[in-house]
Amino acid sequence: MSRKDGLLALLVVVVWGLNFVVIKVGLHNMPPLMLAGLRFLLVAFPAIFFVARPKIPLPLLLGYGLTISFGQFAFLFCAIKFGMPAGLASLVLQAQAFFTIVLGAFAFGERLQGKQVAGIALAVFGVLLLIEASLNGQHIAMLGFMLTLAAAFCWACGNIFNKKIMQHATRPAVMSLVVWSALIPIIPFFLASLILDGSAQIVQSLIAIDMTTILSLVYLAFVATIVGYGIWGTLLGRYETWRVAPLSLLVPVVGLASAAVLLNETLTGLQFLGAVLIMAGLYINVFGFRLRKAAQVRG
Repeated sequence: MSRKDGLLALLVVVVWGLNFVVIKVGLHNMPPLMLAGLRFLLVAFPAIFFVARPKIPLPLLLGYGLTISFGQFAFLFCAIKFGMPAGLASLVLQAQAFFTIVLGAFAFGERLQGKQVAGIALAVFGVLLLIEASLNGQHIAMLGFMLTLAAAFCWACGNIFNKKIMQHATRPAVMSLVVWSALIPIIPFFLASLILDGSAQIVQSLIAIDMTTILSLVYLAFVATIVGYGIWGTLLGRYETWRVAPLSLLVPVVGLASAAVLLNETLTGLQFLGAVLIMAGLYINVFGFRLRKAAQVRG
């Protein structure tokens, strides 16, 4: 990977890592489902007038949009609203990698490798430690934690739909899928917000919208989604997947660091240990035991 493309990849990692802090800030004056609906409204319009519709079956597009867009972000935004720390959310959301492996085994008959079993086991233990921290009242809202896991599961379901889409004869461009799938969750978000929050709160949040919320929406829609996925998709098209995808492991690192600096979030010892185990599980899932093997070769 060239130095320029490497810097672009790191830029996307930073953008996506900061995403969780921006969500937290954006939720200060607006209901979570309304904020998410506006985010996807801005992603879809006016971009759909300039990006061709993906030539894939409608059920696949609906499945992708309702899982990776609606399900994931409905649960994630509500989780952060209900007290899930932004930095920790960026880490727990990466459980999608393990959910995807398990779902892939059922959907496509994919066999689990030893490194994946080991990675899943470590990550599950890390999640259990975070649950223990929650039960002990160590400033994790249990509801927020479980909603974040639900968001990770929806992301994984979206990954399965994405794989089916990419196996289709007319494989769509990344931005085409991102923009047109953004249309699907808009009405569900607004309807869910109307049912759960009520029209009075929605109207009040729109009347009282401030520059902080507007800038958060601009960041979430244009910077994190349009620019972020645009660059990432270009890099995936230019290089082998194994060169690009592992860099996403740095997203929760940026998420935890930015939340600590900008939101003064801290981890207790038990939470830190759980976070380390989850990151170790992610690393093993992607790279296996390369460090151990390298050490054996040097020995």
